[in-house]
Amino acid sequence: MEKLLKKNFEREAKDYLNITFGLCIYALAWAMFLLPYQITTGGVTGIAAIIYYATGIEIQVSYFAINAVFLGFALKILGPRFSVKTVYAIFMLTFVLWLFQFLLKDDAGNLPQLLGPGQDFMACVIGAGMIGLGIGLVFSANGSTGGTDIIAWIINKYRDVSLGRMMMYLDIIIISSCYFIFHDWRRVLFGFVVLFIMSIVIDYVINTNRQSVQFLIFSRKYNDIAEGISTKIDRGVTLLDGKGWYSKQDIKVVVVLAKKRQSEDIFRLIKDIDPDAFISQSNVVGVYGEGFDKLKVK
Repeated sequence: MEKLLKKNFEREAKDYLNITFGLCIYALAWAMFLLPYQITTGGVTGIAAIIYYATGIEIQVSYFAINAVFLGFALKILGPRFSVKTVYAIFMLTFVLWLFQFLLKDDAGNLPQLLGPGQDFMACVIGAGMIGLGIGLVFSANGSTGGTDIIAWIINKYRDVSLGRMMMYLDIIIISSCYFIFHDWRRVLFGFVVLFIMSIVIDYVINTNRQSVQFLIFSRKYNDIAEGISTKIDRGVTLLDGKGWYSKQDIKVVVVLAKKRQSEDIFRLIKDIDPDAFISQSNVVGVYGEGFDKLKVK
């Protein structure tokens, strides 16, 4: 029991570290590239940015206020279905948005254009990539930044509209509304470029972190290998009965499903125990169950 609690604590601590790191990258993208060049995108942060461009109200103030209202509605309509990680992300992002702006502002209180004047498109591309990386890390750690996904959940409860489509509609409305501030369709176009690049990067980060591999390990020291993978790598192990066609000898086959990032640790462990082991590694399309993705079918 104590070992299980320790393992859960370590997993949760790792998730919160990844969420914090992802939020820092996300906030840096806004402070370094998007805000100085007056570029917006979807979500509550996009709404807060438009308010900032129009009124000068700090982006973190609007972001926190809007999310506080959304959370209030969500708790009343949906109940306490949003995790502590969502609330943590809202508070942490509010803080780091303020922190990085405070650190980067010049003596006049303005955010400098680090790429130089007229480099709006490059700022758009770099900022979008950083935002995608940050959100991808947050999502990979089972976190959320709150915002428009809360609205999508509320509408989805009463209307038969998919969450993804609802969020897309909201982002289109938010980005398009920046035209009424700048009266410049280029700003709207930049917003959609950010949204497009960000989506690609998010998918890449999530798929990379969740990619799984399968090992088939043939070794006479299968007991030591199975025990090592189970205790040191913290992955489940299955033993299959096999028989060599040429030798006609019975042999145990160690089967392991693991995250791709754990491959090097598994190879190193096997090499230390049995350098002559025969190993087959293959990518798998999907792995569902304990320790991997949840099965999502109706």
